[in-house]
Amino acid sequence: MSSTTTAPARSGIILASLILVAAVANLPMSVANVALPDIGKAFDASQTELNLVAVGYSLGLAASVLWLGAVGDRYGRKMMLVIGVALSLPAALLAAFAPSITVLIIARIVGGIAAGMAYPTTLALITALWSGPRRTRSIALWSAIGGAISALGPLISGMMLTSLPWGSVFLVTVPLIVVAFFMVLKFVPSHVNESSDPVDNLGGILSLLLVGALILAINFAAVPGAGTLVLGLTIIGVAALVGFLIRQRRARNPLYDLRIASRPIFWVAACAGIVVFGALMGAMFIGQQYLQNVLGYSTIQSGFAILPAAVFMILLAPRSAKLVEARGARFTLLLGYAAVLLGFVTMLLLWREDAPYWVVGLGYAFVGAGVGLAGTPASHSLTGAVPVRRAGMASGTADLQRDLGGAIMQSVLGALLTAGYAASVNALIAGAPDADEITSSVQSQLTKSFASASNIAEQYPQYSDAIVQAAKESFEQGQAWAYLAGIVAVVLGAALVAWKFPNAKRERELLAEYAAEDGAGEPQTDAPQSA
Repeated sequence: MSSTTTAPARSGIILASLILVAAVANLPMSVANVALPDIGKAFDASQTELNLVAVGYSLGLAASVLWLGAVGDRYGRKMMLVIGVALSLPAALLAAFAPSITVLIIARIVGGIAAGMAYPTTLALITALWSGPRRTRSIALWSAIGGAISALGPLISGMMLTSLPWGSVFLVTVPLIVVAFFMVLKFVPSHVNESSDPVDNLGGILSLLLVGALILAINFAAVPGAGTLVLGLTIIGVAALVGFLIRQRRARNPLYDLRIASRPIFWVAACAGIVVFGALMGAMFIGQQYLQNVLGYSTIQSGFAILPAAVFMILLAPRSAKLVEARGARFTLLLGYAAVLLGFVTMLLLWREDAPYWVVGLGYAFVGAGVGLAGTPASHSLTGAVPVRRAGMASGTADLQRDLGGAIMQSVLGALLTAGYAASVNALIAGAPDADEITSSVQSQLTKSFASASNIAEQYPQYSDAIVQAAKESFEQGQAWAYLAGIVAVVLGAALVAWKFPNAKRERELLAEYAAEDGAGEPQTDAPQSA
């Protein structure tokens, strides 16, 4: 890897501004998780609706990030930061005061689109402003703090929910939005190696349809009677994928350069990041419901429970940057994968109704350690494999790692949780001695979600204990299905990295080849302008 290193003037305050913007984009991903039980009770929501509340933000971000990253490359990265941060404010307010579950889901998606404007630009600017080991360290800080903020979301939400209604969790980012807005205006450079090429808007629309249809199809797959909807969404997603690939091969200035994307350092790192960041979001999504529904933790207790993940991410990310420089991205990625795998195995085998806290903390610690180790090489490899003028493509893909990974893993794990929970409830009802006395409407409510079962338990106090116990057992079965799927995903991801990602020596050779190839064909760019 190159030893050449550069950094902008006032690099500290610029990096702090970009990390704060990343915080504004990251925090809303996880703040809803702790509030899901309360949201479920408030709206009598189904498990699928709760899944969409949790995944809606990632859905909006993942669907728009490639397109909006390219728009920032062409029309101004600072402009996209300002618009994205500003749009985050009304989205947060709409979510906080949503009158229905549908409005809440829409608000979450809009918030994700706002983050899609701002978040990819943060990494694009780091790539353009820093180089060499300083870039690696900057990305490590960006990755670690962003991941840690996501992990701290449940804690902050839990503290607020002790005395405030569920909508308060969506107001957490409001003061950050205000500060970030003015810091971006004052400190972030206006133009840094931006492109003059036209934006592939058709490719952007196709990418939006592709990601949106895929995520929604996964979420509705476990809903009874939704087969036609799932089939329609799948057809839209497949058609959008085919159209996107054709468009990218034919466009004069493609949104996603398939030549660059075919580089092994790029595409393997992209896939690796999707799994590892998705594992974090999936673990928090299922885990927060488990802590409150099964273990009976309060909102603040469940928020504190996830702290080991944040601590280990912050502690290991700087070490990860050093490992990337010394041993290469492949070694560091595999080390992170091993830790994530231990986390999911712990959750599958030990997270039961009577689990002590040390077991909970151990599972989160393993996952946090894995993300702390693997996050930096997953993002660093992307930025190193593309020319600076394509920084938006690299940063957009880095964001897809987190957001598409989170959306897919939350959707898959949520669908399996929904299916496993419903299957267990139906089996318990079928085996109950008074099963013939349970009406179809009551059975439907019991299988709808844990929150719905809790509402039924309140209506039938004579059966309350039995209903709640059955719901806990069913939730355990559903989460076991989910964690088993997580283990499979992590094993497959690790196998891909071990098989296809080059070792440290070959990685350095390839990065030098990419730099020479891209440099030979790069147009001259203006020096970065100050704010």
